[in-house]
Amino acid sequence: MSDDHTKVQEFFTARAADWDARFPDDGPAYRAAVAELGLRKGARVLDAGCGTGRALPALRDAVGPSGVVLGADLTPAMLEAARQAGRDRYGQLLLADVTRLPLAAASLDAVFGAGLISHLPQPAKNLTELRRVVRPGGLLALFHPIGRAALAARQGRQITPDDLRAEANLAPLLASSGWLMTSYVDEDARFLALAERVD
Repeated sequence: MSDDHTKVQEFFTARAADWDARFPDDGPAYRAAVAELGLRKGARVLDAGCGTGRALPALRDAVGPSGVVLGADLTPAMLEAARQAGRDRYGQLLLADVTRLPLAAASLDAVFGAGLISHLPQPAKNLTELRRVVRPGGLLALFHPIGRAALAARQGRQITPDDLRAEANLAPLLASSGWLMTSYVDEDARFLALAERVD
């Protein structure tokens, strides 16, 4: 495991037990973001870096009982918190590195990633891996339940020009990874970028 992965695991292991309690009001933002994906009943979707599985109920509702919902995370403690919250009943939880997914090529209709991009060690390469597991024309949602400026203020920092989530940076990053950004919203209450796999 690389140092990047070890740091991510250490960061989230220390916060797993009280993660949901720290962000108790995010549920509606997750549901709204999942709704914007426009998933069909029976679709196959991955929550990449699912953490405590807060997106899983909305993803299950979107794809229905005939759909497939997977939640993959690198940190065992986050998956355990998801189980303790009962979210494993909405999808299958996988202890997996989203930079090397144990999934077949083109096996999914969509990938949902909440707060994911800032934790990817090699964003262009890692977004290419997400593209690999999505069918042609499939979708990617990069989401955060708070916008870039509000998040920076919460963390006591300023937004920098090299922020990967800035539209001017994210669109070419996605394009270099085989995605076409189709929608971009960055407001105080949420961040959501949608992209489609292009071939």
